[in-house]
Amino acid sequence: MTQSDDVVAAGIRPRRSVLYMPGANARALEKARELSCDSIIFDLEDAVAADAKDLARDQVVAAVSRGGYGYRELVVRVNGLDTPWGADDVQAVAGLPLQGLLFPKVETAAQIDHMLAVVDKAGGDRLPLWFMVETPLGVLDIRDLARRTSRLSCLVMGTSDLVKELRARHTESRLNIAYALQHCALVARACALDILDGVHLDFRNQKSFRAACEQARAMGYDGKTLIHPTQIDPANEVFGYDAEAVGQARAVLAAWEAAQAEGKGVAVLDGKLIENLHAAEAQRTLAFAEALSER
Repeated sequence: MTQSDDVVAAGIRPRRSVLYMPGANARALEKARELSCDSIIFDLEDAVAADAKDLARDQVVAAVSRGGYGYRELVVRVNGLDTPWGADDVQAVAGLPLQGLLFPKVETAAQIDHMLAVVDKAGGDRLPLWFMVETPLGVLDIRDLARRTSRLSCLVMGTSDLVKELRARHTESRLNIAYALQHCALVARACALDILDGVHLDFRNQKSFRAACEQARAMGYDGKTLIHPTQIDPANEVFGYDAEAVGQARAVLAAWEAAQAEGKGVAVLDGKLIENLHAAEAQRTLAFAEALSER
């Protein structure tokens, strides 16, 4: 097993910071090898103009084939299969050493069945799938869609498209899309999937970006999709665990194990009750920290 496989086997793969890299930007593809993001999404869709689709595809294939991305999880967002480029995208990247293929605007079971057929025919039958949730229908039917295939690994909120489809407005509080965010988080947890928050377009505004990260973290999101390298460190901080949190997790687990050894069903730490759910969360925190340290 590789180090990456060990992390997956333990059920933990940090996805705090997931950076979109435009496939048509060769310089960005090179720079990504040095960035501290957990995952990279090589984007062939929204970030690429129609007349640059072929160039972007070729550059992503060359960059991934060349390697050098270290511990970073590599995913390609292909164009939809209802576009002139989608099938060619899948054919070109399905055999690359990727950890996932991200499909945009997933809304129907028929779409998913078509995706699986095209990916498998291209030789990607072992590739995990990621779904973009970015339309009203996608949000409303996400529970059924998430159950359609066991190959699904991660849900990615497309909040920019969702706001457009709703004829809504971008607000700093995001209360207007809170239901969609919470509903999809519930489905992700019910289906044992990771879920990532959408991008923050005002990338120079660190204060509002951090607030959006804090909001998503409080809802249970695993990380955030990013559009600029300056967003990586804040995302890693908000969606990770600092030294104090790791130390607290060790203390909780030690208190719980001591109580268990004495035949007790609960423990007390610093005047607070510790139950098995707290021990489970402490174990996850320590596993997360270990996954990062093994890099």
